[in-house]
Amino acid sequence: MKPKIHPDYREVVFKDTAANFAFISRSTVKTKDTIQWEDGKTYPLIKLDISSASHPFFTGKMKLLDSAGQIDRFNKRFAGTYGKKQEDKKQDEKK
Repeated sequence: MKPKIHPDYREVVFKDTAANFAFISRSTVKTKDTIQWEDGKTYPLIKLDISSASHPFFTGKMKLLDSAGQIDRFNKRFAGTYGKKQEDKKQDEKK
């Protein structure tokens, strides 16, 4: 390998802020944050929004996040008609 053309490949702590879970891996990502690990050494810190500790697929806890109220709008729009056949709708309209 040619010298001084490759990024610094070093041990880094990745911390999932949602689950308060951290692990050490190797990376070339640059960061200014550092953390003291359990072994007493200081490592660069990469903060993650989601990892295998907090992702619903890996945890088995499927969460329904409805921040925009989409489900409520859907239920309001199709309150009595969702799942009915066309014939049932026509009968309901005649009544």
